[in-house]
Amino acid sequence: MEERKKPLLIIPAYNEEESIERLVNNLTDNYPQYDYVIINDGSLDRTEEICEKNDYNVINLPINLGIGGAVQTGYQYAKRYGYDIAVQIDGDGQHDVSFLEKVIEPLQAGRADVVIGSRFLEHEGFQSSATRRLGIGILSGLLRLCTGVRVKDVTSGFRAVNKKFIDVYAADYPSDYPEPEAIITAVMYRGRILEVPVVMKEREGGESSINLRKSVYYMIKVTLAILVRRISYGFRR
Repeated sequence: MEERKKPLLIIPAYNEEESIERLVNNLTDNYPQYDYVIINDGSLDRTEEICEKNDYNVINLPINLGIGGAVQTGYQYAKRYGYDIAVQIDGDGQHDVSFLEKVIEPLQAGRADVVIGSRFLEHEGFQSSATRRLGIGILSGLLRLCTGVRVKDVTSGFRAVNKKFIDVYAADYPSDYPEPEAIITAVMYRGRILEVPVVMKEREGGESSINLRKSVYYMIKVTLAILVRRISYGFRR
């Protein structure tokens, strides 16, 4: 019988020189049961230098593709090397890796296809700003209206998928602010989606890619993307 591969951790990183070394060293020292790949998304700081110096498993993209392109690269890597489970975690240290097993377990038990780590189920740890929570709530309501699926933490980037959705996301992953839209994709492909409670932290370094100006664009873009994908889903049915 062929030995099952370890779950793969996909770590998109853009200008994460302040956190990437701490994150990866914690993984390799304390969680050797997981493989990982860093997708260095054209960073302009020392992220690439740090990864190369430490001989981390890294793919250095020649240009910045954005979070969607970086994550999709990770899924393509997972598909190419035959992984059964892939987990997304951010390179900024916000995702508490002690919850990895909790996120992966429903996939291993066959109870879900996509598992989302949610900070809003038990309301512990960093909850984001009030403005962002309002926006997340609006998107969560829109998603439920369009699909009937309730996901509280629709923007969480801490999520895991099984082999079916490694293949799906390797071929079809949203490019810009992709997390809510990727849930629609999961619904389109009849995925079983499950939220589990996790604790998240504030960023350990660097800056968020979403500022006040971009927040307006984010809400408009994601709302339209959800509606367009919902229309597409209706035609597919």
